[in-house]
Amino acid sequence: MLFTSLPLKNLTLSNRIVVSPMCQYSAENGYANHWHLTHLGQFAIGRAGAVIQEATAISPEGRISYGDLGIWEDEQITMYKNITQFIKSQGSIPGIQLAHAGRKASTDKPWISRKQFLPNETHGWQTLAPSAIPYHEKEHPPKALSLEEIKSLIQDFRKAAKRAVTAGYQIIEIHAAHGYLIHQFLSPLVNKRTDIYGGAFENRIRFLLEIVQEIQQELQENHSLWVRISATDWAENGWDLEQSIALCKELKNLGVEVIDVSSGGAVREQQIDVHAGYQVPFAEKIKAETGMLSGTVGLITSATQAEEILDKQQADFVLIGRAFLKDPHLVYSWAEELKEPITWAPQYARAK
Repeated sequence: MLFTSLPLKNLTLSNRIVVSPMCQYSAENGYANHWHLTHLGQFAIGRAGAVIQEATAISPEGRISYGDLGIWEDEQITMYKNITQFIKSQGSIPGIQLAHAGRKASTDKPWISRKQFLPNETHGWQTLAPSAIPYHEKEHPPKALSLEEIKSLIQDFRKAAKRAVTAGYQIIEIHAAHGYLIHQFLSPLVNKRTDIYGGAFENRIRFLLEIVQEIQQELQENHSLWVRISATDWAENGWDLEQSIALCKELKNLGVEVIDVSSGGAVREQQIDVHAGYQVPFAEKIKAETGMLSGTVGLITSATQAEEILDKQQADFVLIGRAFLKDPHLVYSWAEELKEPITWAPQYARAK
């Protein structure tokens, strides 16, 4: 299963191993550079079915850190075209994850510190959120978004999607997981609004649904719309699997093709039961209840483990992060492990 193709409505992945978005914190003012081309290009050389670019901010304030990629202005498109063209040249499908970090923005690069900068500090800015509740009680509170600001952000997502299409990305993934802005609207532990974007389930999902509707206006026949969600907050009275299933049914009705299922990140008090494949049951349940194509993530470290997930129909494909950092040509290694024939890049074939 792992090395069979995955047909989507308008695209076909050559195999079911996808590079998960992984922030590199290496951009300058949101602009990609040779690091990003090399980083993403190596996975395409290694024959990943699709390569999803890291969380790419739809506005400057939407970056997690000052080193994050952005797609809020047209001039940023040029380098992205180089990246997508190279990925396609290797037979892989380029994807981009459109994101806004919300209250978890304005931080340092993680290998330097976990500090969140104050708005008046170098590398800092005022964070935004559905409600003025900081992620950590000692952090500077985010600004609660006004209705006008919410509508403006929805349009920012649409404009970002339009730029992504121009840049050549074929998979457009909306980042609604890991405690970032859209997830902040979804979670009742974070969203304390009393207007049409807060309170009842139908109100908390409104922001995401409106973003999906706007982005759909920019997509063409050779694109696929994905959404990454956190299936649960891992916290009492928070966002949970039942709500995720209900949300996915709404997303399916709006033409979202794939659900990329992760979990956690909304609140610091989360209690995650971490073990090999610990997030797979969420993808399995969502797939079974909605009939949507689902991808699963989280401590998937071997070909046999990935193959078992697909054989049991727990997911339609796997997204791999850290293991790809350790071995950018992971697909070659897994093919050898499973004794599956695979066509190598001719420049590298002598290594077989």
